[in-house]
Formats: sequence, C-alpha cells, structure tokens
Amino acid sequence: MIAIELIADAIPPAHTSDTIQKVYERMVEFRVRHLPIVNEEQFLGLVSDDDMQAESDNQTQVGALALSLVNPYVREDQHVYDVIRLFHERKLTVVPVLDLKQNYLGVITINAITDYFAQITSVSQPGGIIVLEINNKNNSLAHMAQIVESDNAQILSSYVQTFPDSTRMEVTLKVNKQDISNIIATFLRYEYDVKATFNHTDNNDNAKDRYDSLMNYLNL
Repeated sequence: MIAIELIADAIPPAHTSDTIQKVYERMVEFRVRHLPIVNEEQFLGLVSDDDMQAESDNQTQVGALALSLVNPYVREDQHVYDVIRLFHERKLTVVPVLDLKQNYLGVITINAITDYFAQITSVSQPGGIIVLEINNKNNSLAHMAQIVESDNAQILSSYVQTFPDSTRMEVTLKVNKQDISNIIATFLRYEYDVKATFNHTDNNDNAKDRYDSLMNYLNL
C-alpha cells in the first residue's frame, strides 16, 4: 500500500490567514496535535500545538509562526512503511502527503495506520497466535508455514521483532485455527522455542459446558 491510498479526506488543512484559535478548535475537533498549513495547493509546513503555545495572542495568524517541524511529509507514491517511520520518528498525529510536483494532497492519520495494521495482521479473523523465539540465522518462514500447513491450517499474518545486541528474534504467527495444540507440538518437535501462545478455545468450551449444565438442571 502507498501513501495516497491512506489519505483521510475529512480533515481540512490550515491556511496562513487562519488564527491560532481557529486552528486549535480544528485540532480539538479532529483529535490531532498537528495540522498542515497550505496556501492554495502549496504545502508550507506542519504546525503543532507546541508551536502555537509559544504565542500568547490567540488571534495571531498561524502564517506568522515559526514552525518547529522541517519537511514532515511523504510523497504520494511512498510505501506505507515510510509513513509509519515518519509517525514514529517525529511523534506526529498526522502526516501530510504531497504529489510528485510537491503539491498538497491531504493527510494520513494515526487511525488510518491503525486500520491498516488491523487489516494486515488479520485481527478480526478467528484463530490462534504463536510466538516463537529463534536464532536469526534460522529464520525460515517457509519452514514455519510448512509446519502450520501440516495441520491443515494457514498463516494469516506474521511479523518479526529483533533485539539490539542479540542474535535472537521473535516471530509472531497468526493462524486460521483456534486449536493450535498440534501445531505447537510440531514446532517443539523441530526444537523451536515456543515463547507464548494465545487462543481461547479452552475457555470458550468450559463456558459452554457450564451453560449446558445449567440448562439441563433447569429442565429437570
């Protein structure tokens, strides 16, 4: 996915003639701490609530402020990972998107990024989660997929977390099966370090058993 596909059309930019008070109100309305300043299609910068707090007069136009953020934008064809990196490095609540001629197109919000992660990690799909700790030289997703598929299951999503000054990494797998006991047993048989697992099959089954017992008692 690229930046232009994540633009939130609902948030209008600020203009140089807008007062600090007006921009504050817009930030509160859309629950953000940053807004792009635009002159027609020209992107001038990103104003933050910190920039405005330095000015005591709320009727001052935002075009007169000194902006603390330099070039905080992505181009329309940049990958979503570049967007995420900018959110993280600059601690932003919105990221402006410009076209290839440096014209302003819109902003990407934190909510859009959250929705994107929900989609690519299949959080709405039922299934189990397996966290493996492995040596980074043994990171073979093909072999992990083979183990999962041997139990007639599939990997819905996966991601890797590395650690500074370590040759170990965590691999998190989301599979489309809630009963993952056989999959876990196979990983252990291949000497994978299963750090954690998450599924609610047992809890759900116990609740159903208690409900069925109660119904049988009431029917006596």
